[in-house]
Amino acid sequence: MEKLSVVIPCYKSESMIRTVVQETVCALVKRPEYTYEIILVNDGSPDGTWRELQQLARENKNIKSINLARNFGQHAALMAGYRAVTGDIVVGLDDDGEHDPGHIYDLVDKLNEGYDYVCAHFTENPPRGLRKLGTAANAKMAEILIDKPQDAELSSFYVERRFVTDYITTCSNPFPYIAGLLLQATRNMAVIDLPKRKRLEGNSGYTLKKLIGLWINGFTAFSVKPLRIATLLGAMVACAGFLSGIVVIIRKLCDPTILIGYSSLMAGLLFIGGCILLSLGLIGEYVGRIYLNINHIPQYVIRETINCGDKTEVES
Repeated sequence: MEKLSVVIPCYKSESMIRTVVQETVCALVKRPEYTYEIILVNDGSPDGTWRELQQLARENKNIKSINLARNFGQHAALMAGYRAVTGDIVVGLDDDGEHDPGHIYDLVDKLNEGYDYVCAHFTENPPRGLRKLGTAANAKMAEILIDKPQDAELSSFYVERRFVTDYITTCSNPFPYIAGLLLQATRNMAVIDLPKRKRLEGNSGYTLKKLIGLWINGFTAFSVKPLRIATLLGAMVACAGFLSGIVVIIRKLCDPTILIGYSSLMAGLLFIGGCILLSLGLIGEYVGRIYLNINHIPQYVIRETINCGDKTEVES
């Protein structure tokens, strides 16, 4: 008998998480050949989310609730949940009700066809406006910088083999990026079309600032291609400057009356200076992450864990 481990990171979901958990439990018990556990991780929510998670853990022995000491971000919360799983198959689910738990076994059945990772491709309620543009840009950049296969898709509603989760949890980087770790573990992936519901209430906790930070984290953690792009850009600018200098000299020799333009000179200097500062900033980002890794900054700190009424306090 296989066991499913459902990991749900929670943030500002006090009024939604009970509904999500109840729907998940109702969906999981429909297949008696599977047992289950649900791991709820409170990512430093400022509302009453942790009180709700405590109560859910006391009501159901198959639910474990973990409380992080502060907000560490969704990926760190997932790492905390992954390290607590005991099942054979790990299920990822959001806390806002957009993912229908009734489709969990659709993903599991596809996984059992021989895949290591299966996720949902949402056919309804796609992102709009700036978020749609950001999603498309993120997907294209992932293909270029971390070698994501074009036919692969990564979403927050997925199932994966336990060995994939075990590999992901070996990462001690203080800024974990789940997608990059997943692609290092396996490329044996599949996608199925599923409908996406509307949030039960509120808006996504991912602001534009957080999304940009997530992109930078992923690309600097798993690829040196940004540095190579900066090197290529520098080489291109140098070549353009060299050719422009030759053109100016030739024109001056052919027509001594031509005046050297101050504005064009300043524009060139500003452009080259901007490229230099951009490259230095990129190098600084890598050096800063190396420094934080050397100092063993933790991915997260667990304040307490509740399972079947037992309460312990641990730090990580």
